[in-house]
Amino acid sequence: MQFIENSIIGSKRRGWIEVITGSMFSGKTEELIRRLKRARFAKQRVEIFKPQIDTRYSEEEVVSHDANAILSTPVTSSGNILLLASDVDVIGIDEAQFFDNNLAEVCNKLADQGIRVIVAGLDMDFKGKPFGPIPHIMACAEYVTKVHAICVKCGNLAQYSHRLSDTEKLVVLGETDIYEPLCRSCYNEATRKKAR
Repeated sequence: MQFIENSIIGSKRRGWIEVITGSMFSGKTEELIRRLKRARFAKQRVEIFKPQIDTRYSEEEVVSHDANAILSTPVTSSGNILLLASDVDVIGIDEAQFFDNNLAEVCNKLADQGIRVIVAGLDMDFKGKPFGPIPHIMACAEYVTKVHAICVKCGNLAQYSHRLSDTEKLVVLGETDIYEPLCRSCYNEATRKKAR
């Protein structure tokens, strides 16, 4: 109620951070695109950023697995977001786990400037460990939405991104040919089999 009253009387706008997180194939990017399109429909000024290394579907668009897309600006580091974000109401950041650890600081600076910051990214890597800057951003965010995929083995809610290949490299871009969403039980079973 206080936020609405302040908006009505024209006082300083307030920024905040929203995080959309979960495993691969859980709908994170789909939800990010939905929120950004709603902001544009409300005539808000929106800017979208993604890491330059994410070229799976498009070099210049954020694209969901369902092929929904929105134009974005690829950047090499989180610091570029601060340099390029001017005169906006809402900033969207996709695949945030691929950014450097300064992304949390960047998000806080933007929110302190009165900007709504919406961040989407994996919360865990293929080993089930916290991934990149996401845990830090979740800790300082006002809103966190955890979305889930469906386990391809048993049909339960999935929160793990199981890598099908044997590579130990942290960042391996891929889709269903390299990753599958699994629930806790099926993930534990799959990692035990790989360890043998």
